[in-house]
Amino acid sequence: MDNHTNKFKIRLGLFVAGGLALFVLAIFIIGKQKNMFNPVFRLTSTFYNVSGLQVGNNVRFTGINVGTVDNITIINDSTVRVDMLIRKEIQPFIKSDCQVAIGSEGLIGDRLLTISQGSAMGGMAREGQELVSEEPVETDAIMASVQVTAGNAEIISQQLAEIMVKINSGNGTLGRLIQDSTIAENFNQTINNLKKSSKGLDENMEAAKHNFLLKGYFNKKEKAAAKKKEAEEKAKEEKANELKEKAEKAKEEKK
Repeated sequence: MDNHTNKFKIRLGLFVAGGLALFVLAIFIIGKQKNMFNPVFRLTSTFYNVSGLQVGNNVRFTGINVGTVDNITIINDSTVRVDMLIRKEIQPFIKSDCQVAIGSEGLIGDRLLTISQGSAMGGMAREGQELVSEEPVETDAIMASVQVTAGNAEIISQQLAEIMVKINSGNGTLGRLIQDSTIAENFNQTINNLKKSSKGLDENMEAAKHNFLLKGYFNKKEKAAAKKKEAEEKAKEEKANELKEKAEKAKEEKK
């Protein structure tokens, strides 16, 4: 009976010791996550909507967890204040013009706060300083926008389908033009008439050049064109001579 009692006591003692060890380990892990064992300083920011953010969520700076959300308080019907506890060694890197935004760990992960990098001109953030916030984009608003876009695309697709049906059935001007051979023949005839008219105009212009009443006009026009061409060629020749003289002069100066 005594042996049984001693074994029971030993087992009970081991069980209690194991429970205490697990309890201490849990306290240590939770305290480390909550920065209970590290020097911290406090920052705050205000939002119109915290979008599911909770106390204890992480605070990140340059992609690194540097603190936690300490408190969330409703100030009024349009303002929510979020208090953050940040590790003290991070304070020199957080500037007074940094901005705070609400993000998430992955697509469906927990909410968190992200602190953007400030400018080199901004001073170090002070204890209890309020940083400017960026309002989060709500997933519901994105989904509503996507649904509206999808609805518009569906309407456009239906309208295009109706237009194609009308064209294939020969309805409307474009449909008749494509499906009706008589309209197509008239269109081809019009093109041929335009070609003939252009050819006739060229012939009339050639005949006008040989007419003695208009011959002087065309001769004068040809002389003016020839004179212009001659002047352009002369200018090119003078330019070429000028460049040649410059080149020869440069050679002589080098000698």
